Amino acid sequence: MKIIKTAGLLVLLLFVIVFPMLFSNPAVTTIAVFTLMFAAATTGWNIFSGYSGYIALGHGAYFGLGAYTLAIMCQRWNIPGGYLPFLLVPVAGLVAAAFSVVLGWIALRVRRHTFVVITIAMFFILQLLAYNLKGLTNGSTGLGLPIPTDWSGDFFNIPFYYVTLAILLVAIAISWWVRNSKYGLGLLAIRDDEDRALGLGVKTGPSKLSAFVISALIVGMVGATWAYFVESIYPPTAFDATFDVAVALMAFLGGLGTIAGPLLGALLLEPTQQYFTLQFSQNGYYLVIYGALFLVILLLLPQGIIPTLRMRWGKYQANRHQRQPEGEDDPTISTLPGQGDSASVTRKEGINL
Repeated sequence: MKIIKTAGLLVLLLFVIVFPMLFSNPAVTTIAVFTLMFAAATTGWNIFSGYSGYIALGHGAYFGLGAYTLAIMCQRWNIPGGYLPFLLVPVAGLVAAAFSVVLGWIALRVRRHTFVVITIAMFFILQLLAYNLKGLTNGSTGLGLPIPTDWSGDFFNIPFYYVTLAILLVAIAISWWVRNSKYGLGLLAIRDDEDRALGLGVKTGPSKLSAFVISALIVGMVGATWAYFVESIYPPTAFDATFDVAVALMAFLGGLGTIAGPLLGALLLEPTQQYFTLQFSQNGYYLVIYGALFLVILLLLPQGIIPTLRMRWGKYQANRHQRQPEGEDDPTISTLPGQGDSASVTRKEGINL
């Protein structure tokens, strides 16, 4: 089973790598780039909010910081268009991460609802600063980024696709490590009962802050890549109030606190949003359709797609075991060594022993 799963993941990765070669239409690759961006941003958001249980609604601040940092560096240092701005993307992410250390140190002293309010407040403070620090951000006029003139036609989106894919793969690798490490178990313990986790010896403060900073780093790099992709930024677009709503919806839809959930949520929602925007942007109906679709999915799958599928698979396995004819061997049951048929049995699946 493990071999099949690994092979499936490798095939999926290969498909994602060759996707621009198979579908070179700029309209398709544009949607693919935005989907990868939101998949990476949602994965980054999930590393903190999904695993710790602290729902952050201010990550748009780090997205905007990454975007403005790259734009300012390109203008001040006269960076030409091409591949060079991509080398500054990690720097922009580090600037966002550095800011998150300060914000996290303040916000994570409180819990839950108060934490959410503080993150939202800091987001709007940064948006306001982007409007008013005209000497740095050019105010409402915005900032332009270098245009890679050598890239044209079907090729223009390709570099952005692979850079964003690289950020996504790094985010997935970090998420996987967190989910399967002792550090991640500490975050999950905080999510379940922070006071109890503290009593068990989990260093709740450093654990939350480090996850918060890692999350901001990833989102900041996505923001920088986005800014270079769209070529010009403004305070309401770089510091977009709907950004956190979008990534939270994607994480909740796919499955909060899972590795694949944010990826699935972004894969389902971002192309849908792009399509509805294209078809109904003139009358605004796309917002109604998008919202209604999401509500229907939430009503049918309140825990998210991945957790719901796991739960139903577990029920199916349990029902199959109950229907097992008496005397027939069940591969999911093992007899304790040396105790024969009268021994107690232990299920190998479903319970961590």
